[in-house]
Amino acid sequence: MQDSIIDQLVEAFRVLPGVGPKTAQRMVLHLLERNREGGKRLGETILEAMSKVGQCRRCRNLTESEICDICSNTQRDQSLLCVVESPADVLAIEQSASYRGCYFVLMGNLSPIDGIGPDDLGIDQLPLRCSTDVKEVILALGGSVEAEATAHYISETLKPGSTPVTRIARGIPIGGELEFVDGKTLTLALSGRKPL
Repeated sequence: MQDSIIDQLVEAFRVLPGVGPKTAQRMVLHLLERNREGGKRLGETILEAMSKVGQCRRCRNLTESEICDICSNTQRDQSLLCVVESPADVLAIEQSASYRGCYFVLMGNLSPIDGIGPDDLGIDQLPLRCSTDVKEVILALGGSVEAEATAHYISETLKPGSTPVTRIARGIPIGGELEFVDGKTLTLALSGRKPL
């Protein structure tokens, strides 16, 4: 017996991260009971995004164009290349308004268990990207084991070309209390200290 269209819609909403069966059911019922126009607009926009949004040819970020707005912006510092795991990381850094360079988006981390290798992340494209006018590669990757392995692999890959590779600082958050910080973060903060 085939599931009803409502059941299919509930199941479709579950593809979103953090959306379980009850949350998906609430979303579907809300759209069907109270906001059918919003539901139609949501469906049309999702279809349009799925067909029109791809990856930037230069940085691999999500965009509707062949080259994204950041890569095509002549006001950006083309000599700085920040390597991040995902488009969400680009948004976070851009919202901080503290970085004016360009990006390279991996779309994940190395994970042999999941079958994700260097080719899947576009790491093979980095040396060519750095051979132009890039003077520094900044690794802005997370602190997971996979991110650490990815950072190490990238730094080893770029060594022959001698493009300097740096890593963003990690440590105690502003306003954070030392007693609530985990040991690994404290270790990284202590080892990455700078003179005043």
